[in-house]
Amino acid sequence: MSRRRISALVTTLALAGTVPVLLPAGPAAAAPCSSYPNWVAGRSYAAGDIVRYTDGRAYIAEHANPGYDPTISTWYWDPYACGGSETPVGDFVVTEAQFNQMFPGRNSFYSYGGLTAALSAYPGFANTGSDTTKKQEAAAFLANVSHETGGLVHIVEQNTANYPHYCDWSRPYGCPAGQAAYYGRGPIQLSWNFNYKAAGDALGLDLLNNPWLVQNDAAVAWKTALWYWNTQSGPGSMTGHNAMVTGAGFGHAIRSINGSLECDGRNPAQVQSRVSKYQQFAQILGVPTGGNLYC
Repeated sequence: MSRRRISALVTTLALAGTVPVLLPAGPAAAAPCSSYPNWVAGRSYAAGDIVRYTDGRAYIAEHANPGYDPTISTWYWDPYACGGSETPVGDFVVTEAQFNQMFPGRNSFYSYGGLTAALSAYPGFANTGSDTTKKQEAAAFLANVSHETGGLVHIVEQNTANYPHYCDWSRPYGCPAGQAAYYGRGPIQLSWNFNYKAAGDALGLDLLNNPWLVQNDAAVAWKTALWYWNTQSGPGSMTGHNAMVTGAGFGHAIRSINGSLECDGRNPAQVQSRVSKYQQFAQILGVPTGGNLYC
């Protein structure tokens, strides 16, 4: 339960021959979010400290901690109401209403708040180039995650028979969470022990030993998807991010995610599914799709 901190000005009137009378002042206006210090990863915080996170929102430490992420370590931090009408840092080009329009039947796990909380991990995502380019990248990313998850419905891979296959024991770190622990999870269905290791290292999380964090924490799930989109080229020649910001086209983004199984005529129906979703989302955002849609 979050603790509410209520400040009141109390004035004591010492009246001769009477019991002191306590006069509480009216409620004080909440301080603006910008009045709090920026959160810094790895800096020690005491219980009661208030910080401004990278999304512009404030959080209060419910328990002392060595600088855990407020959007991930929710036992240590709680959201804190702050005043003002400030624009949050890193505004996303997709509004919550548009997000809900794109995913009318989504699982509640895939929250808009979880996505926007994850954006700070890759500030260049949907924030590079012209407004059109930013929206095209957002539409391309969301189209692919929609395809991967059945419209943001599935949190984990549905074919459980595949689960034991995602462990590469030749890696020096092995599969400490178990042979069948590295199945697909999250918006891009992160799988294989080496991908959990690499994503965890990049995000400062121990996903190799705790892969279940991806299916239990929405912000972590979104961050793993953004990690892949922004840093991994997979079977392609560039990342999904670079495909969209350089104008190479949506087809190269498909190739980076599942090109070895879908592109070059291997599975045209799957490619068309991704393209159709991208066209739909680009229309919602009011931008053209650009060329080179297919791979």
